[in-house]
Order: sequence, then structure tokens, then C-alpha cells
Amino acid sequence: MESRAANILIVEDEPKLASLLRDYLEAAGCSTEHLGEGRSVVQFVRANSPDLILLDLMLPGRDGLEICRELRGFSEVPIVIVTARVEEIDRLLGLELGADDYICKPFSPREVVARVKAILRRVRRGPAPPVPGLSMDETRFTASLDDRALDLTPVEFRLLKTLSSAPGRVFSRRQLLAHLYTDHRVVTERTVDSHVKNLRRKLEDASPERELVQSIYGVGYKLEPYTNEEDGRR
Repeated sequence: MESRAANILIVEDEPKLASLLRDYLEAAGCSTEHLGEGRSVVQFVRANSPDLILLDLMLPGRDGLEICRELRGFSEVPIVIVTARVEEIDRLLGLELGADDYICKPFSPREVVARVKAILRRVRRGPAPPVPGLSMDETRFTASLDDRALDLTPVEFRLLKTLSSAPGRVFSRRQLLAHLYTDHRVVTERTVDSHVKNLRRKLEDASPERELVQSIYGVGYKLEPYTNEEDGRR
């Protein structure tokens, strides 16, 4: 039985560019829908649940970053931002709001198709595998790695829990902060760096051969469950 064609929502106000993307994506076996302005995107996604969104940033009616922020409030649909805004702050902001990828204009339609296919393959593989050797007990706020107890503070426990909930996913400092404190205290995003440093030290003490928590320069942190050797054996 053949799998269903992925449905791609193209949100782009340039008709010629939207038509070009539709032609390439449909030639690659996808089905497509097109919206030329921003106000109807959220309602469309709620009603139709596309498999992936190609989202321009500079749209009539509503800014693409606002749309991305609202979509992430209720949906995990993959979002690829496609835009002429090439400044670094726009790229980082798009990723911090939950975009899965970022493509700057001008671009090759073949590159867009390749990135769309790569994201869809990752999504269809299902949830990321658990972190080998990591055990966490939320009722007791205890954790162990490779059968060695980790002496974590409550904040470090929540940090590790958040990172391990989606191995390989990059979390911005802002996203991590939202999970670390239950009393809504006001702290700076750089506070995360201090907690990450302490968590890394404790993880490395328990499993020196692995560097589980990795920095993504200018964006945030991710937890990578496998070393290169382990990745090759999967």
C-alpha cells in the first residue's frame, strides 16, 4: 500500500515564486496548497493539518514570525521559513520561535525540495529514541546515567528533562527558561548557561566518554544521545 503524499502549505505572496515551488514539490510527489497572505494561515492549519509549511516572513496582512509564534502554541507541524530577510537576528528569531529550517531568497527550488524531504523523513521516523543509559524519576526528582546517580538540583533536573524530551532538537535559552522555574522569577537568559555548565559537569562525571549536552552557537543547546561510534551502530 502506497503512503499518502505529503501535503505542503506554501504561504507566499509572490505568485510566480509560489507557482514555481508548487511545480517542483508536486513533481517530487507532494500535494500542495497555497495562501498568498498571512491572516488566514492559522485558521487554515487548524482546519486542514498540513504535513509541512513553507512560510514567507514578509506577508500582507500578518507577519510570518507572528504566524510562526501562534502556530507553535498548538501545533508541531514542521515550518520552513523562506524569506529575503537575511539578517542574522531574523534567522535566530525564526529558529527560537520554533521554525525547523530557514531558507534565504534567492534559492534553488531543488534545494527547497531536498530540505522538505529531509524534514518529512525525520518526522515520519517518529519520536527520537531515548537517551541510552539515562533514567529519570519525576516523582522523586532523581536521575541516573549509566547506573550512576546524578546529584541534580531541581532546576538541573528540569533542564535535563526538557533536553532529553526531544534528543537532537535545539532549544533556545528562552525556551529552556520557560521550563526551569515554577515561581515565575525574573532571570536573564544567560542564567541558562550557568545551569548547563553544572549539568554538563555532572553528566561527564557519570559518563566521561560522552558529550551529551552540546552548544549551538548563537541559538541554544541540544542533547545528543549518541557518540559518533554509537550513531554508526544504530
